[in-house]
Amino acid sequence: MRPKLLQILLALAMTLGLAGLGTAPAAASTGGTPDGNLHPNVGLILFYAADGRFRCSATLVSPTVLLTAAHCTDGTLGKTLVTFDSVIAEEAPTPFPVAADPSAGYTQAEIEKAGYLSGTAFTHPEYSNFTDLANWNDVGVIVLDRPVKGIAPADIADLDYLDAFAQPRLNRTLFTAVGYGTEVRKPDAGPQKPQPMSFPLIRRFVVMPGQKLTPQILQTNGNDKDPRGTGGTCFGDSGGPVFHNGVIVGVTSYTYTNNCRYLGGYQRVDIDVVQDWLATFGL
Repeated sequence: MRPKLLQILLALAMTLGLAGLGTAPAAASTGGTPDGNLHPNVGLILFYAADGRFRCSATLVSPTVLLTAAHCTDGTLGKTLVTFDSVIAEEAPTPFPVAADPSAGYTQAEIEKAGYLSGTAFTHPEYSNFTDLANWNDVGVIVLDRPVKGIAPADIADLDYLDAFAQPRLNRTLFTAVGYGTEVRKPDAGPQKPQPMSFPLIRRFVVMPGQKLTPQILQTNGNDKDPRGTGGTCFGDSGGPVFHNGVIVGVTSYTYTNNCRYLGGYQRVDIDVVQDWLATFGL
């Protein structure tokens, strides 16, 4: 399902972009700030794939559609669980249900019985699975079985929005990423080396200066020591939104390091190949 090409980026997209919920450590942000209710339209999605159960982040962009990353939808078994709770769990365990048949994934009935929203995952048909830098297309959607009420959807940036941010303007521009990823900090016990910590599992946001722009990708500086920003994205933030002036310009796609304190990559959603596909969902 995930071929081993582009070794560095692909490996990190697999191990950092997705966050397992089970015996493996969950994967938040470096230097992230608890979000509270600042971004109520950003949710957590939970799903089964052939290699386990995973979580990502996503954004409500219509009453029935959430925007996320393709690697958070590709290979999904059964239904996807969705919640907009800002605080999931301060410590283990999480409150999420376990599928009766993990090999088939969640059913709508299982998810709704547990009090969550249920939806179906769709992956961009030209998603390259991290094999083609020129055609990354790491975008997916979750179509909900029932519309969301009481949460205002976020707006997606207009076509070519980011093209106006050539250097040096890009480096002076701050972007906001939101998600349910791991927090990088020193553990309570043991070696005091900062590392991704699974709990608390909450929604956080970070502010990041732009670093590089390609026809497919927005790259930012996610170092929490950078005085221009507050940190970067990490495991579990995948699929979460990157905002500029209140509109979504990208979704979290990849990172470069195990402690998430370097550059982060975000799939642009202001480009033709993405917006043409999103239009088929009424967006």
